Amino acid sequence: MRSQLAHDQPAQGQPAGGPAAAARPVPAGREAARAGRSPLDEVFAAARAQGRAVLVGYLPAGFPTVERGIAAMRAMVAAGVDLVEVGLPYSDPTMDGPVIQDAADVALRGGVTTRDVLRTVEAVADTGAPTVVMTYWNPVERYGLEAFAADLASAGGAGAITPDLPPEEAGPWLAACATHAIDPVFLVAPSSTPQRLRLVTSHSRGFVYAASTMGVTGARAAVGARAGDLVTRVREVTTLPVAVGLGVSTGAQAAEVAGFADGVIVGSALVRALATGDGEGEGGGGGVDAVTRLAAELAAGVRAASA
Repeated sequence: MRSQLAHDQPAQGQPAGGPAAAARPVPAGREAARAGRSPLDEVFAAARAQGRAVLVGYLPAGFPTVERGIAAMRAMVAAGVDLVEVGLPYSDPTMDGPVIQDAADVALRGGVTTRDVLRTVEAVADTGAPTVVMTYWNPVERYGLEAFAADLASAGGAGAITPDLPPEEAGPWLAACATHAIDPVFLVAPSSTPQRLRLVTSHSRGFVYAASTMGVTGARAAVGARAGDLVTRVREVTTLPVAVGLGVSTGAQAAEVAGFADGVIVGSALVRALATGDGEGEGGGGGVDAVTRLAAELAAGVRAASA
């Protein structure tokens, strides 16, 4: 089934972001990547120098609206999130749990487009926090992979996580990422064999996304027991940082994962905070306030682990 974002395909011969995207100055992070560094390399190196893990926060663009989503992402950066994942809502998710699926459905019914996602990336990257897109492959292919990489870089994006794109089939995408200084991030799982780990990590840049549990995403009462073992096995085949996702929802869990991983990824819990808090408070700002509180708790947990 094709993504509901197919109508976002750019006009022939025109950059997908339009003339403004074509004329926009190259972001400083992209210049750093051209010099042999990457914004993702830098954020993990900075955290390592502080003796702690990186806190990665995920929210889908366009939820509950484009502007409120941007406000929530900027708020979680202010509360201590180091790196932001901007989700590209997709109509046929295979990895997302019900909380993220419901949020993506709200965004799609609200008319969110890929250009809205890129505008969200730009607004979040303006905070100074490295910003990546988390997207299924179909929307990128429909948009045009060269155009998507170019427009993502122009918006200040540092990387792209593509959970359903096998690295052995990613040749053209890897070439586009190299051209536009975008870090391609691939996933590993507890079921990954040593051979698979070597293949995935050899194509990843920035960091490796380690799924701590089998199955779909979602906050859990306990982080998968196999997460630590997976991080150890990944470190045997690469020097890239390893960030663990799928399950973290509290500051205590963030501290637990920060004790053995280079990055702690939180998604569903932040989405739930935005969803349950939305409509509360003056001007409907309760959702943003709830995200701020949870992000601060998670950031404190990550930093407590270093102490």
